[in-house]
Amino acid sequence: MYRSTFLCCTFIFIFFIHSNQGVEIPEKFQKSNHTNNWAVLVDTSRFWFNYRHVANVLSIYRSVKRLGIPDSQIILMISDDMACNPRNPRPATIFNNAHEQINVYGDDVEVDYRGYEVSVENFIRLLTGRVPPDTPRSKRLLTDEGSNILIYLTGHGGDGFLKFQDSEEVTSQELADALEQMWQKKRYNEIFFIIDTCQASSMYEKFYSPNILATASSLVGEDSLSHHVDSAIGVYIIDRYTYYVLEFLENVHPTSKRTMSEFLAVCPKSACLSTVGVRRDLFKRDPDKVPITDFFGSVRPVIITTEPINIIDIPKRKKTNTNKSATPEKHEYMPQFPMHLLQTTK
Repeated sequence: MYRSTFLCCTFIFIFFIHSNQGVEIPEKFQKSNHTNNWAVLVDTSRFWFNYRHVANVLSIYRSVKRLGIPDSQIILMISDDMACNPRNPRPATIFNNAHEQINVYGDDVEVDYRGYEVSVENFIRLLTGRVPPDTPRSKRLLTDEGSNILIYLTGHGGDGFLKFQDSEEVTSQELADALEQMWQKKRYNEIFFIIDTCQASSMYEKFYSPNILATASSLVGEDSLSHHVDSAIGVYIIDRYTYYVLEFLENVHPTSKRTMSEFLAVCPKSACLSTVGVRRDLFKRDPDKVPITDFFGSVRPVIITTEPINIIDIPKRKKTNTNKSATPEKHEYMPQFPMHLLQTTK
């Protein structure tokens, strides 16, 4: 009996393999070989007047979680000094728009590196996998050659460098060499690199490793500007580029057909007041045909079959008394922006 069941399961497995060979990806999209998605989200600033930077990164964090990337595959690096800052009139909260629609520093935020752990050394070690042996799993980037990685950086930068907490800098060459180590060690399939700083495009100019698509909020010689002030908090609370990125991502869902080319065009100069830079020469696929969920979503392997499958008989269970009239409770992410009020903040 057990042997016949094993043979049956083996036959079905082989059937799945042959069936999947005939499944074609729609012509609009190009096939990706990745098997998992990761996100590395870093705010390199600290101090109260840089409130907008932590709002930037926490907003992106919330978006990728909503689209399916679990906390176990997100590395979040922030100084974590804003929510409980003595100057914060809204203790234990961080908002990304003046309407204070939602607290992006909610109960489900898992910070992996905080305070002075957000350093150049820890960032480079994280990317290259050269962490101390006693480093906990939550602080490791456990990627492989099938991983698509979203890297998002925000803070203060200049021509060829990004400051970390006003005490040190990572240069564009150091970052490029770290990504090359990742490629040589088979730590990624593709990378989407986003940076929101002044003169941001200078940070991807030295990249030389394959399969990297990069975008920046400003070109060399340009400043990356903030969007608006919350007068109740007293500081700028989000940057222009990230604001329009979030406005776009709020309309993206796990089954979305939006493409990377659409994402790369989210903030024209008329809106950003700086020129968004894009580098695509290292990226093999056409961004017009790459779904945005290849980087902002989660991989969900699906086996397609048109035949019914009955491997074992399901045992009958005793019926339990349930209240059929009760409506099941639904949980979903609230929108980050008050969509009906967006026109008043642009």
